[in-house]
Amino acid sequence: MDEDRLNMAIRKFLKEVGVTSQREIERILREGSLQGRSNVRLRMTLTSEDAPALQHVVETAIELR
Repeated sequence: MDEDRLNMAIRKFLKEVGVTSQREIERILREGSLQGRSNVRLRMTLTSEDAPALQHVVETAIELR
């Protein structure tokens, strides 16, 4: 695979992850699952069955008030 195609495939994957993750966070907020909380802690873990050494974790907290 050439560099441009690889870059585009990675960007497409990351866009899908970002869009669907945002939708899920917004869904739990709409449902009221976090009522009474001042923030929500989030963790995203990137792994691959094909590359067992890939274990990338991103954590953050989003203030809700």
